[in-house]
Amino acid sequence: MLLNDPAPAALAALDALAPGPALGVAVSGGGDSVALMRLAALWGARRGALVAVATVDHGLRAASAAEAASVVAQAASLGLEATALRWEGWDRRGNLQAQARAARYRLLADWARARGLGAVALGHTLDDQAETVLLRLMRGSGVDGLAAMAPAATRDGVRWLRPLLGLRRADLRGWLAAQGAGWIEDPSNDDARFQRVRARRAMDALGLDAAGLAQTAARMGRARAALEAQTAALWAQSARVGACGEVLLAREALRAAPPEIALRLLADALRAASGAALRPRLEALEALCAALASPGAMAGRTLHGCVVAARGDGATLAREPAAAARGASARGLWDGLWDGRWRVAAQAPGAVGPLGETGAAALRAAARAGTWAAPPSWRAAPRAARLTTPCLWRDGRLGCAPIAGYGAGLEAAWAAPLPAGLSPCAFG
Repeated sequence: MLLNDPAPAALAALDALAPGPALGVAVSGGGDSVALMRLAALWGARRGALVAVATVDHGLRAASAAEAASVVAQAASLGLEATALRWEGWDRRGNLQAQARAARYRLLADWARARGLGAVALGHTLDDQAETVLLRLMRGSGVDGLAAMAPAATRDGVRWLRPLLGLRRADLRGWLAAQGAGWIEDPSNDDARFQRVRARRAMDALGLDAAGLAQTAARMGRARAALEAQTAALWAQSARVGACGEVLLAREALRAAPPEIALRLLADALRAASGAALRPRLEALEALCAALASPGAMAGRTLHGCVVAARGDGATLAREPAAAARGASARGLWDGLWDGRWRVAAQAPGAVGPLGETGAAALRAAARAGTWAAPPSWRAAPRAARLTTPCLWRDGRLGCAPIAGYGAGLEAAWAAPLPAGLSPCAFG
């Protein structure tokens, strides 16, 4: 019997975190994720739950395709369905690890939604958590950064679970070895060019306690939850979402709130208006918050893919038309999250894209012809917000603009991120 058997704690964590009868597991082939796959197989058999596995082949090493095939074969040997996903987006420029991580999440999120999975489990361990805290200390992070990885979080419309955050990497590998199970050692895990590898070595050299660093993350997580609760309460009192996805803020709320809460409120408003998964950089956020808290009008400022305008005691944040036009289009009978803000479902073929100037001109022509009348909520929205609403296009012509009440063939509901603890609200 293993001295530190990780199975009981991992199975209990899956019981507590998994939201339904179908669970996805992301498996790289390394020891942590292989252990998670095997533990999830035990959990699924015990619960009578479907467990599906996905592995991402980044195509960056000659052995990557064979390694992905090995993961699929090992999953099949456990009675689990498995899928290999391939990333082909690396252009040899920029931050490789950051781009690969973003692509991995995107591919896994698409897979999970298509498969109807309630959540996807990731193999991050206590050691990963400790390394993350150290890296963020080096960057001067605040409460949110030092809270590091949460046991459960939502991103790209998918629930991500980390049931191994309380377990040590060595214990998981010992458990695998006791079962005679193998795993893949990624050579990049020993490549000192990567900052995480250097942080791991620094922990060893300085004798830093991984459990202590992980405990710091847990305590910062509690502090973050308290700050998020205050922010959500302020949002409920002083913010609302307009018909076209614009966010309206009371400037007095920013002036009166403690600085940390004001910054969080503004960051959440920018995320909601832009559909972005992450918050803007702190320096730019602080500058915008100070400008909004000052008396007088402010127009034409942009940040985080949003146009920000303020007059009197109100401020409006709307998706920047150029930003929506760059990244939001899809063809076919599309059903999913569009531009990070709208859940759309097309009932007719065509292209889903923003209204833009061409669509606005078509609506004006329809109004002149008496075939369309703008609803009051549409007229009240900022022009920038109207231009970024989802529409169905057929052969370059506007077929349906659901938020404007024009045509048929596309349904759209606002689904952008809100402060923790709040659900998408009815339009004001």
